[in-house]
Amino acid sequence: MFLPGDTLLLAAGVVLAQGHHEASAWALGLVATIVAVGGNQVGYLVGRYAGTRMLARRDGRILNRTNLARAAGFFERWGFWAIVVARWVPWVRTLAPMIAGAARMDNRRYIVANAVGAVLWVPTLIMLGYYGAGLLDVVPWLKTATAVAAIAFFVLGTGYGLYRYRQEMRRPIDDPSAEPGEPPEEQDLRDAG
Repeated sequence: MFLPGDTLLLAAGVVLAQGHHEASAWALGLVATIVAVGGNQVGYLVGRYAGTRMLARRDGRILNRTNLARAAGFFERWGFWAIVVARWVPWVRTLAPMIAGAARMDNRRYIVANAVGAVLWVPTLIMLGYYGAGLLDVVPWLKTATAVAAIAFFVLGTGYGLYRYRQEMRRPIDDPSAEPGEPPEEQDLRDAG
């Protein structure tokens, strides 16, 4: 959830360019596209079956019932294109599949949007890294600067993502079935008995 996929795909393209492995870059693009589609489909199914019970946090800044209801309206209107474009936006790319599932977006429509987004996103970034690596050889200082910037972005982005994720997950789950003032565990025990 925290790893910047864009950076990893670009870096993979740059690494493959060092050995002039164009066929390997395209093969990686194909495999990574299939994995990206599968991963987002799992996220969709988690959202569909766990829904807001898992996602909504009481007093959450991002994951709360109000924002999830707004997201459902957004997916109702822009669902297909929202999923396609979400691939290009960090954090949105991670949460969009679960929110689409929780919002009950049509699964067939989601699968097509998911596949289109992955086909546009994965090979583009790998090949951008592959062919862009040639520019790094022309300007020697740019190669070092790019490597340092990519590592810094990866480390800082991952650290910040972990920090924000832990903050949000510390908040209790927003369970509307629990009576006010009653801890969710007691509600579950009362329902079971």
